[in-house]
Amino acid sequence: MVKDAKARIQKGKVLSFVPTGEYYFTKGIKAYHRRDFKKAKKYLVRAMQLEPGEPMITCQLAIVSTELGEFENSNRLLHLILEDLDEEMAECHYFLANNYAHMGFFKDAYHHANMYLELDSNGDFIEDTEDLLELLSFETEGLEEEFYEQDDLIIKQEQARDLLESGYFPKAIELLKDVVETYPEYWSAYNNLALAYFYLGKTKKAESILDDVLVRNPGNLHALCNRLVFAHYQKKTKAVSGLKESLKKIQPMLIDHQYKLGTTFALVGEYESAYFWLKKLYKNGFEGDGPFYYWLAYSAYFSSHENFARSIWKVVLQHNPDKEGFEPWNHEKPIAHGFEDHAGSIYQKLDSDYIEERLFAIFLASILGKVGEVFISKRFYENQKLTTLEKNYVSFLKTGTPSHLEEAQEIAEVLYKNYNPIGIVESGLFLMWFSVFVEISKSKVNLSNKLAWAGAMEYVWYKASNEKVSQQEIAKRYAISPATIGKYVKLVQKYLK
Repeated sequence: MVKDAKARIQKGKVLSFVPTGEYYFTKGIKAYHRRDFKKAKKYLVRAMQLEPGEPMITCQLAIVSTELGEFENSNRLLHLILEDLDEEMAECHYFLANNYAHMGFFKDAYHHANMYLELDSNGDFIEDTEDLLELLSFETEGLEEEFYEQDDLIIKQEQARDLLESGYFPKAIELLKDVVETYPEYWSAYNNLALAYFYLGKTKKAESILDDVLVRNPGNLHALCNRLVFAHYQKKTKAVSGLKESLKKIQPMLIDHQYKLGTTFALVGEYESAYFWLKKLYKNGFEGDGPFYYWLAYSAYFSSHENFARSIWKVVLQHNPDKEGFEPWNHEKPIAHGFEDHAGSIYQKLDSDYIEERLFAIFLASILGKVGEVFISKRFYENQKLTTLEKNYVSFLKTGTPSHLEEAQEIAEVLYKNYNPIGIVESGLFLMWFSVFVEISKSKVNLSNKLAWAGAMEYVWYKASNEKVSQQEIAKRYAISPATIGKYVKLVQKYLK
């Protein structure tokens, strides 16, 4: 009997089980019907990662996000479906109408409710939509036009914030410039505009905007906090010290100001002060987003509240499962999570209207090891914005065919060795390189001296960021002569203009 069993074992085959998007989608649906929305979200996020172009998975994740009260995330997913995945999925308009109604954006709720009725006159949600429209008519009765203007203003501000967080700096600048032109005293938009310019390396422009805000609106807390962030990134130790002491004296009453102050202190490593404000918000019932809990956990841990930090980290993972492995007790300071850590940011940049951002997205895919996954996806091959240059770039990465794109890739890789992970600030360097490369690609320019090109890019980026650095320092860092670095700096400046 033992001999027979051994024979069967030898003849048998071990079959591996590789879960698919459909597998996780089914588990997510089951959890949803049990009303275990957190588990449903976890499974559906994984399903979406495996099948990013499947609208049904995205829609179900949006519905679960609504159930969890995450209306902004739900709206983002629903707009993604209508704009990129399946514009004929009319029920998304119904779900958007409900979300906007909950958020108090009644004009948008009206718009999407009527869109649903127009696009699907026999749909499953007709009666519900009509009831919603009737309810909206009562809610908005007597409201003046200023209400709708404020509605538009808030939506534009949210769009701008999403663009900033996703690294769409040029697009964010366009939107924010429009906002401040229409609403010249809407200070929040000015502060975000300053951030966008700073992340693009236009430090002087960013600082001049903050100066203007503080002249016209003295004591603006967001502007003061942004000044501290700028000084921190620029390693201006004396300015950082002075600004921290000034901000410690401020006792804000508004929740938004307490949140800004707490996260700013955490970002610059002032953990005791960060913990004071973030824990105060937490005790008062503030329901923050993923970044709120992330900074609360880090500030708690680094101010000797380890048990509380560990309990909050569980909440961080509920919001962002991909943060597993980045626990504060495993690191001396908060880790800078780069764009290359998230496939979602790659897809977002591929949809940009700016070629340098699309090239940057392709580079991110290459260093993330996602070339095969990203470039066979529906979102890629149906992208009408891609030019011959980007398509040739992808072709090189997939086939290894020698071309000038190989040299452009290798120069970006040289920069990546010195600047990784690629955070919001570092992304400005890579966007600058791909902007230069777009111009170079129009002429026959030699890119063989990769260290010289990389060094020159770094020098120009530092100067644009108002950093004190000499060409001799950069030349030494890249093991090239000062004369060579000077020659290539002139080339970079020429093509950058």
